[in-house]
Amino acid sequence: MRRKLVAGNWKMNGSLAANALLLAEIKAEFGNAACDAAVCVPAPYLAQCQSLLAGGVVALGAQDVSMHEAGAYTGEVSAAMLLEFACRYVIVGHSERRAYFGETDELVAQKTARALSAGLIPIVCVGETLVQREAGQTDEIVGRQIDVVLSSIAENDLAKIVVAYEPVWAIGTGKTATPEMAQEVHAVLRKRLHEKNAQAATEVRILYGGSMKPDNAKELLAMPDIDGGLIGGAALKAADFLAIIRAG
Repeated sequence: MRRKLVAGNWKMNGSLAANALLLAEIKAEFGNAACDAAVCVPAPYLAQCQSLLAGGVVALGAQDVSMHEAGAYTGEVSAAMLLEFACRYVIVGHSERRAYFGETDELVAQKTARALSAGLIPIVCVGETLVQREAGQTDEIVGRQIDVVLSSIAENDLAKIVVAYEPVWAIGTGKTATPEMAQEVHAVLRKRLHEKNAQAATEVRILYGGSMKPDNAKELLAMPDIDGGLIGGAALKAADFLAIIRAG
């Protein structure tokens, strides 16, 4: 039985004061939740959040990592640096990185491999746009995206990744994917993982990242192949984030 994971993606939000308040509220109410939880925070706040989360059960994550180990790459953050701040997770290939910063499937695969080699757990994001969905290309797009990643990692590393399905068309647009629609894509992804390593495919957690909120979390998390959520806006409100965790 896969243990659910609810990971908050703060994106480019936060402040020292707001972060302290948010994490204090989450820690006070988290208790013995039935699922794992993590917050993926902007790089400047890693030190603060490491300190605030020390000794607790909420894990720390980053929002991106360099494909390079070290060197003359101004502005980049290496996997080794993230480890020094006790990061457990790192998001790679988020739809915003792909859309706004031109990240390719190949670059996402390289970042995934780099994270794994350092001992981080990559949360590998895949997903289709509205145009692609309406053209009936969903399976093709997410299949291609995950296949490039799978071809870049060793078979025995498969169980060490987390996958997040982000229907780009359902993020901040008012459009929503039904639990059944989301499950269909998660099942496609599970099949791809199974083709790489049948045993590991049963262990990999596939998160849903399409505007999961307190009012839809329970139905989504009840689907057989939805193993948690990658939470955007709702992760910035302690009550909403905790409600999603409790739904798991």
